[in-house]
Amino acid sequence: MRLGVDPYPRAFKRTDTVTDLVSAHGAKDVEALEASPVRTTTAGRVMAIRSFGKANFLVISDGRSRIQIYIKKDALSERDFAVFKLLDFGDYVGVAGKLFRTRTNELTIFASSLEFLVKCFIPLPEKWHGLSDIETRYRQRYLDLVVNPDSRRVFETRSRVLAALRSFFNARGYLEVETPMMQPIAGGALARPFVTHHNALDMQLFLRIAPELYLKRLTVGGIERVYEINRNFRNEGISTQHNPEFTMLEFYQAYSDYQDLMAMTEEMISTVAREAIGTDQIAFGEHQISLAPPYRRVSLREGARTAASARLGTPVADADLRGPETAAALARTLGIEPHPSWGAGRIAMEVFERLNEAQLVQPTFVYDFPTEVSPLSKQKPDDPDTVERFELYVASFEVANAFSELNDPAEQRRRFEAQLAERAAGDLDAHAMDEDYVHALEYGLPPTAGEGVGIDRLVMLLTNSPSIRDVILFPLMRPRQ
Repeated sequence: MRLGVDPYPRAFKRTDTVTDLVSAHGAKDVEALEASPVRTTTAGRVMAIRSFGKANFLVISDGRSRIQIYIKKDALSERDFAVFKLLDFGDYVGVAGKLFRTRTNELTIFASSLEFLVKCFIPLPEKWHGLSDIETRYRQRYLDLVVNPDSRRVFETRSRVLAALRSFFNARGYLEVETPMMQPIAGGALARPFVTHHNALDMQLFLRIAPELYLKRLTVGGIERVYEINRNFRNEGISTQHNPEFTMLEFYQAYSDYQDLMAMTEEMISTVAREAIGTDQIAFGEHQISLAPPYRRVSLREGARTAASARLGTPVADADLRGPETAAALARTLGIEPHPSWGAGRIAMEVFERLNEAQLVQPTFVYDFPTEVSPLSKQKPDDPDTVERFELYVASFEVANAFSELNDPAEQRRRFEAQLAERAAGDLDAHAMDEDYVHALEYGLPPTAGEGVGIDRLVMLLTNSPSIRDVILFPLMRPRQ
């Protein structure tokens, strides 16, 4: 204040961002900069302060790129040089000057004026250590973005993924919509919801676990191709692949079945990868993975039988996974204790997940799921215990889930009632009855296939991020004591 400097100025007019300057002039040599002088006004956070006798330098960043500032006492006003002497690592400054190259050939702004913009009161982590504490990175994402350029690149990739997905679906005649995030019935998935209360209407509401039933209502209403990129909420555990609040793409296509969506999904994943990161060949952990079609396909029960046979050293028949008693006995032999409410289908899925998932590194469609675990899917015409459903696995985790939609209202009611029985038996993830959805089906849902794609997990793959928290800006964290 004694220098007449406003510590919190209201604005600063810049002509270029630091990134713009580096992109436009980073390749120019000394002669080019002297032949066509470039004057600029830019701003950023101070990331380094260096003094070599009479030569002083700052390095500032706009979050994406950095540029050096040459501070010469004779070239600045007395006030501006005094401001420079008071700067700390992390402060924001604005600078005007001319571009040139130093003796070490570094692109630099020769400062003619310097403006103080805001003080950083808490020291930033030292540049050579960065911010390595994982928990601090998640809790203080703003600090992570300041000192870890790779973090910003992850979220820039995430933005490109979302843009590429929208472009993919819009080009194919899909309509993007928004459906309720507070719902009177938690439906569309088998998951535990978050519960809230609306005071004015005095009613219990649930944060949505999936938008599925609302999107299919729109298909009943004649919107033949519809999609939503949405936030979902599930009141469940946290892991490297699970966050209670996550982003899902869901889309529905009339006059199609799950086979159509397998082909479309291969095209979608590879296209989005090329647009977001420039290639469909990725590294994830120690694995090199090709996202180029075609993808491997394996039926769930066949995969479970093959893995169980290999584990036990004896053949396992299809019938062993079809009967409740035989499936439970097989599971126990494999060291899996089934819940009393599980039927043969639920046990078959558990066997598959325990024995097969770790091997599903390259993109693999796991298809034909048990009816018991798929209350919204259409049954196969020759096998009522199996539905036309697939999940896409990459890097040993599920990325997408799709099926031919059940559109028989009587069968849908029966499935909901079976889920209610499972809930009564203790399965808190079982689906609730949705009378209005059954009523909507009575108006007629044309043959339709639908799919959900986990955006967070897709971004994990494309950025080689080992944890879902690496790709969510503000993941849920337990409060510090």
